[in-house]
Amino acid sequence: MKIKKYAAIDIGSNALRLLVSNVISFKGKTFFLKNALVRVPIRLGQDSFTKGIISDKNIKRIIKSMKSFRLLMKVHDVEGYLAYATSAIRDAKNGTHVVDKVFKKSKVKIEIIDGKKEAKIISNTNIFEIIDIEKTYLNIDVGGGSTEFSILRRGKRINSISFKIGTVRLINQGFDEKIWKQVEKWVKMNTESYSNIYIIGTGGNINKLHKLSGVKDSRPISYLNLNSIYKKLTALTYEERIVELGLNQDRSDVIIPATKLFLKLLKWSGAKVIYVPKVGLSDGMIRELYKKKRKINFQTIV
Repeated sequence: MKIKKYAAIDIGSNALRLLVSNVISFKGKTFFLKNALVRVPIRLGQDSFTKGIISDKNIKRIIKSMKSFRLLMKVHDVEGYLAYATSAIRDAKNGTHVVDKVFKKSKVKIEIIDGKKEAKIISNTNIFEIIDIEKTYLNIDVGGGSTEFSILRRGKRINSISFKIGTVRLINQGFDEKIWKQVEKWVKMNTESYSNIYIIGTGGNINKLHKLSGVKDSRPISYLNLNSIYKKLTALTYEERIVELGLNQDRSDVIIPATKLFLKLLKWSGAKVIYVPKVGLSDGMIRELYKKKRKINFQTIV
């Protein structure tokens, strides 16, 4: 048995995440097992989607987070890492400046990726390990600044796209109303030829919705179940959702537009249920890192 540790840093619009995974080679097979996950609630989208730039205050918070992540990677004896920034930083006018400054202060190298690459990485996760590979799926990853869509058929990605419609944008009205129509058109056009299609939902919001639904194990959430949760969420205040449902502060507001979006997508696609494999961008990044066999010797980083 051989065990290597890799790390993925996902710099999103609602939070920053560090995932450390064990990549295990055993009896000719490779297994990817989560070792540690750290989430820091820095809402970069609040800056980017309302002011067009990342504030100095949040740049300092990113630097502190990256320094902490770097130390954690050293402690875990991580062999290599990838750090990707998505919608908030790629849309910010000072995005490149932020990445350069963070590297200068923390020595963590961040790459700003576009929506299409983000969708591709997400769809390359281990989702087919818990669902039927023979079925056709619409994979949806709802983020804070964008939502990534992929059509998956018989284990292969047929098509993918990213739209600038995410939960942080929605609560700040930092989006174009026309995008709703564009999303509806794309979903209908790419799903209408299939007699049966299922949705795979990824991201923090759908993971939390799956937990709130009370559905056991890997069984999917139905439209009726999700609609019932939506009514419950909207009947509570922001504070009540934190206290009564145990939601984090940065989850209590964005979970409502996320639920609304999933309900719309169920209607537009004709799907009846949503499978929730509880994977996301960081999981796909670990697999990408393993595939490319990128390695960084942390002992040489000053």
